[in-house]
Amino acid sequence: MRRTIVAGNWKMNASKESVNKLILGILSGMSEVSSEVVVCAPFPYLSQVEGLIADSQVRLGAQNLNTNSSGAFTGEVSADMIKDFGARHVIVGHSERRSLYGESSSMVAEKVKAALDNDLTPLLCVGESLEQREAGETETVVAEQINAVIDLVGIEAFRNIIIAYEPVWAIGTGKTASPEQAQAAHLSIRDLLGESDKNIAQGTPILYGGSMNAGNAKNLISCADIDGGLIGGAALKAEDFLQICKAG
Repeated sequence: MRRTIVAGNWKMNASKESVNKLILGILSGMSEVSSEVVVCAPFPYLSQVEGLIADSQVRLGAQNLNTNSSGAFTGEVSADMIKDFGARHVIVGHSERRSLYGESSSMVAEKVKAALDNDLTPLLCVGESLEQREAGETETVVAEQINAVIDLVGIEAFRNIIIAYEPVWAIGTGKTASPEQAQAAHLSIRDLLGESDKNIAQGTPILYGGSMNAGNAKNLISCADIDGGLIGGAALKAEDFLQICKAG
């Protein structure tokens, strides 16, 4: 049986004061949460979060990584650096990285490999734009993004990968795919994995990442192939984030 996972992606939002308040607020309600919970903080705050969540059930993640282990890559962060702060998860291929910073599917696949090679669990983000959805290209776009990873690391690697389906048109817009739309997309991803290995397809967690909030989380997570959420804006409010965590 697949586990329910709720991961908060804070994006470029944090201060020492807000991090302290947010984490303490989340921890105050964790006794009622059975889901696996991950918070993906900006790099400068990994150490602070590491200290705050010590001895709790909350896990720490980062938002990106470089494929190189070290060297002359000014401004970049390696897998070893991330692990040095106790993080065991990393977001890879978020739509903002793809669209704003030009990360191709092959580059994303290389980052997945770098994470896996260093015992980090990648949260692999895939999804389509509004134009692609309206053109009926959702499954084609998502398949290309996932197949790039399968081609590089193989289907067996998905035993250690979490997929996050994020319809780009529903990120930060307040729009959300209906449970039926989201379930259909998640099922198509599971079917795609199943073409290579049905057991791995059934065991791979697939999270929904398009404006999930306290109000819609339960309906989305109750869908057969939705195993939790990658949460943006709602992850910055402890009460809202906890409500989503409890929905699983």
